[in-house]
Parts: sequence; C-alpha cells; structure tokens
Amino acid sequence: MPIKVYRKATPTQPPVTAPTKPVRAFSLFNKQAILPASLITIGSMLLANVVWPIVSYQLFISPISSAKEEVYLSAAPVQTQTAPPATIAKPVETQQRESGPIVIEEELEYINLSQWFPWKEIPQVDEEKAEQYSISIPSLNISNAMVNIGGLNLDKSLIQYPGTANPGELGSPVIFGHSVSQLFYNPSESNPRRYISIFTKIMQLKKDDKIIVTYDGITYTYRVTNKMEVKPDDTYILSQRHDTKELKLITCTPPGTYLRRGIVFAQLENLE
Repeated sequence: MPIKVYRKATPTQPPVTAPTKPVRAFSLFNKQAILPASLITIGSMLLANVVWPIVSYQLFISPISSAKEEVYLSAAPVQTQTAPPATIAKPVETQQRESGPIVIEEELEYINLSQWFPWKEIPQVDEEKAEQYSISIPSLNISNAMVNIGGLNLDKSLIQYPGTANPGELGSPVIFGHSVSQLFYNPSESNPRRYISIFTKIMQLKKDDKIIVTYDGITYTYRVTNKMEVKPDDTYILSQRHDTKELKLITCTPPGTYLRRGIVFAQLENLE
C-alpha cells in the first residue's frame, strides 16, 4: 500500500507597502478659517489704533464743557483805554446769531493756513523774507521749532498769524501748527517732517507748563494758563487783548481731525 505524505502549504506573505501619512481631512478647511480670522484681527488692531487716540482725547484731554465756559469768560476780550472798541472781537455766540455758521462744502487741505479761514483774506507775506523766531516746549519734547511771521505752509514751519502781536509785546502772538494722529507724533529736530505733527499734543499741556520763545535775541518764558476749544469758523481766536502779554497756540482737534480748534493760552513771565 503506498504511503501518502502531506505537506503544509508555504504561507504566502501579503505584499509590503510603504507606510503612508495620515490624510488630514480638514487641513484645507483650517487654512480657510485661519486666514479670515487673521485679517479680521489685523483690521481690528489697525482700526483701534486709529479710533482709540480720538476716543482717549475726548475722554481724558479735551476740555469739559464747564471748563470751556470758565476759560471763555476769563479769556474774553475786554475794552480798555489802550484798545479801541473796533479791535475787540465779538464772542462766537453773537457772531453765529447775526450771520449764522459758515458751511464749507469743498474738501480742504489744512497744511495750508489759508484753508483754515477760507472766507477770510490772510495778509500775504513773502515766506523767504518772513521774520522768524524759535519756540520750545520742554514737556512735549519740542525744541527750537521755527515760527514764521506770516506765510501759509504749515508743513515747513509753525506760522504766526500776520498782524498779531510779536513775542514780548502787549497782545497775543497767535501761532498755528499742524496735528495728526498721535501714532505719528515725532517732533524731533532730526525729523524732516516734524512740522506735520508738531502740535499734535499741545492740548495735553498742563497749567504752568513752560513755553520758551526766543525772538530778536531775547528769550521769553510763557506759562500755560488755560485751554479751550472752539468751532472751526470762530475767528475770536485771532483777537488781541492789549492789556496783557499773552501767547496762543492753535491746532485742529481731536488730533488728526478737523472738527474743532484747540487753543492753549500762556502768560508771559516777568523778564529778570
């Protein structure tokens, strides 16, 4: 009888394949979700950087209404024997009742001083021949800023309104300067564009802060006394009191807008 032999079949191995990385089913979805969120975050930060300086100015710096009324009464021009009535400006409320507010429809460029009062003719002065002097405000890190007596370009210097008193005289030198958002404030002498932002922070000045003016070889020290805000069409800010030696610094407020005019009043200290 033949002998039968049984052998086990050789087991077959499954083919070896290289390991594959797990597929991320939501990778595309994640990218699509992250990009808009990033853009929204960046946009919100930029918006906050623009809006917050204006809001903080309104909350913490802008003179409150009661302070405005007090300052207005204390700074209002009074009739004296040395000042004829014709030189005394009317309060802004009276001007508005008689002639109504002036509406300016076209877009204005406030680097040009003539656009601050477009209905008023500004005395013309040759800027190359205009008399100059310097002003420093230590608490705002403003040093040796040049003031032109007359002229129009606020991106090149501060400008004293022509016809107002000179430093040290009875009356008020009225000095205009440009302002921008506080993010761009840089009054350094090394900054060629310093005059674009130079008056951005003047409404942060406090009572008794120094304003140093060097005019005709003489250094005058003024001390801040008051601050106020007026409407853009108010020319009272140009008025002259001939019974005192005062200084007025003027810019647009809130910084970076043209809503109002901010005014800083300072009184001349006695010369030693």
